[in-house]
Parts: sequence; structure tokens; C-alpha cells
Amino acid sequence: MNLLSGKNILLGVTGGIAAYKATFLTRLLVKAGASVKVILTPAARDFVTPLTLSTLSKNPVLSSFTNQEDENDLWNNHVELGLWADLLIIAPATANTMSKMVTGNIDNLLLAVYSSAKCPVYFAPAMDLDMYKHPSTTANFETLARYGNFMIPAGEGELASGLSGKGRMAEPEEIIAFIEKQLESEQPLRGKKCLITAGPTQEAIDPVRFIGNHSTGKMGMALAVDLANRGAQVTLIMGPSAVDSEHVMIERINVKSAQEMYDTVHKHIKGQDYAIFSAAVADYRPAKPADQKIKKHSETLTLELVKNPDILASIGALQDKPFLVGFALESENEVEHAFAKAKNKNTDLLILNSLRDEGAGFGTDTNKITIIDRSGTAAVFPIKSKKMVAKDIIDEIIKRTS
Repeated sequence: MNLLSGKNILLGVTGGIAAYKATFLTRLLVKAGASVKVILTPAARDFVTPLTLSTLSKNPVLSSFTNQEDENDLWNNHVELGLWADLLIIAPATANTMSKMVTGNIDNLLLAVYSSAKCPVYFAPAMDLDMYKHPSTTANFETLARYGNFMIPAGEGELASGLSGKGRMAEPEEIIAFIEKQLESEQPLRGKKCLITAGPTQEAIDPVRFIGNHSTGKMGMALAVDLANRGAQVTLIMGPSAVDSEHVMIERINVKSAQEMYDTVHKHIKGQDYAIFSAAVADYRPAKPADQKIKKHSETLTLELVKNPDILASIGALQDKPFLVGFALESENEVEHAFAKAKNKNTDLLILNSLRDEGAGFGTDTNKITIIDRSGTAAVFPIKSKKMVAKDIIDEIIKRTS
């Protein structure tokens, strides 16, 4: 299993001779299946070109808050970049940049991204022997580690000054190995299996029309990716959705109707440690879908609807059910209705969304949830990106099952 596959990685390159190694590191990260965006400090542009790194990363290289040559250019939002990233790697990390990371001196885009990043940060020092040993530098190493950053130790060898000793930036292969080892140690769900449903269902009226809803599958995909990043093998049963991920730990099975989703869930539920039902499943379907397109013959059209099978309840009724998490979208008496659903369907946790919360619900990149357990305890969370909401949900599952 490649632990970097599917990761969003920001690679920060600072102004040192070791910046040339960033080209090899970028290539290795992309080859490992990561999506890579490179940020150069202004000084780094003297050592490596944006053209080389943009070609290797397949993404534009960023080095300033705006393109100063284009007065209409958009702002490179450091907050959005920090939220996008699963990892931030600063390699090489010069003594100058590390000093600014410690003191909060934000004078370029990379340092702004570092100061707002919510993801793990790795830094690979590169400098001359005497600089590496200087008390101010070693103090900065300790402070950055205390801040929660991960230092990738420099190696020994011939340095740019002609001296030989410690200070050479770790080789790209060593950086990859260091990060993968750290990621492996942070995978509490390694060896676990999880089934997730996501997206809408479509119930055919005729060959061209259907009953559906506005679900996009973004929340379910965020949950799948978070679980996979923590080591779980994920079976994602997805209704019609354009949302995608190429994470090697996610097996995606596409379905359309509620009945098809029901059948697929029961086919794959055995052996699952967790089951999360985030799909917006239609409650009813047309009793007799037309074989041909229904012609517009009259002013009204009456459809007879029949009830779809209740996927969540059917799994909750299993004697050997996995740890079960359901979703509820309510518009009134939210907590009361959600708690009743949790009891009736025998869920271990129920994730409540309210249609009354701005920025929550279908089609948004954010969500606001309340997590309810079968005892009736309700934990309310503020509005967050769906990526961070997924983290909160998985944190709660791990806390209750570890």
C-alpha cells in the first residue's frame, strides 16, 4: 500500500542550493500518487525554475500572493491552500526560513501558508555545517518540534562551502521514507474495514426521468478519504455523483436506485468493522416505471409511489452488525426526531444536519453537524469544511471503538 497515494501535498521550496533536489522530490511524490502543488519563496527562484516544477507537478507553481505581471490576477489564498493540503513539506528548509517559522515573521506566501495550515508539517533542514550547529539553529529545531512540526534530519557529506559534515538536506528518497513511516504510525484504522454509502439515489419514472434529490456525495467522499488516510479499507457505495477520489484504499461501487444500493450494501456488509450511511436515499419510488418516455397528453400526471427498503434499519437489525453510523437531515424538532431515528434504527451514532443552518446541507463545501448517540447525548459542532467535519466524525468513531 502506498501511503502517499491520494494525498494533497504542498511542497515549499526555500532559497538554498539544495533546492535542486525539490525537482526529484516532486517527481517521486507524483509517482507515488500524490497531488502536488509547489510554493517557492522569492529566493528559491534563483535556484530552481517554476517551469521545471510546474511541469513535474502538473500544477502551476506559486511564489507570491498575486501575479504581479497581471493586474487582474486572482489572490493566491493562503488559507485555502492550507485547508487543501493533507501534508506540507518544506524542503529545503533554510536557517532563515526556520527562524521566521519560529518567530511568526510572515513575509512571503510560503510562510503565510505555514502559519495557517491545519495539516502535519515536515521540514528538511539544509545549510552549512557551522550554521547547522549554531545554538540559534538548534534552538529553532527544538521550538519547531515543540510546535508539532516533524523535522527530517539532515545527512552528512560534502557541503556547498567545500566543508564536509552535517547539514546536507536528506535525499528525496529518504524524505519519502521518513514521511511514510510517520504516516504508518498514525493509522489507527489500519487493518479495519468500513462500508460507506454516499450521494443521491435516482428512482426511474421512465427512461429519461427520475425522482431524486440535491445530494452531491461530497460529505460521503470526505468521510471515505479520511478513513482511507487513517488506514481503513473502504467500500464506497456511491449514487450518481461527479465527486471522485483515486485513493488506493477506496473501492468505489456505483449504483443508481435505492433498491440497487440496498442490494449492494447487503452483498458487502459481512466482515465490515464500521458502516456509515451518509447517502440521501429516496424514501419512495414509482410503482411501475414506464418502459417508454411518458408523453405530455394532459395537464396533470399521477404517479403511484411505493416505499423503498430502509437500508439503515436493515443493517441495524443484524445480529452481528458493525459499528453503525447514520445521517439525518431535519427541518424541525431536529434533535428530537434524530434521537428517535437513532433508537428506531439501532445506530451507534447519528449525524444530524439541519436545513435551517446556513452553509449546511446539499451542494455546499461546508457542513454543520450534531452527533447524537443512543443515550441521547448531543454534541454540537460549529460550521466547518466537509473535510474537517469528516475528521470530527471519524475521531468520534475511533474514540468510541478503541
